Amino acid sequence: MWNKDEFEGKGKEASGKVKDRVGEWTGNRKLEAEGEAEQVEGEFQQTAGKVRRKAGEAVKKAGRKIAGK
Repeated sequence: MWNKDEFEGKGKEASGKVKDRVGEWTGNRKLEAEGEAEQVEGEFQQTAGKVRRKAGEAVKKAGRKIAGK
C-alpha cells in the first residue's frame, strides 16, 4: 500500500508533466522549466516513500521471524 510520500510524489510528477507540456505549447520557458523541476521532485519523493515503505515491510518481516510467526 502506498504511503503519503508515494502518493504526493505521484501527484507532483503528474502536475509537473502538465506544466511542462503547457509551457512547451505556449512557448513559456519558465513554466516548462518549473514543470520539469516538479517532475524530478515528484519522482524523488516517490522513491523516498517507496524506500521507507520497503524498510518498514522488512522490519515487520524480521519481527515476525523473531517471534516465530
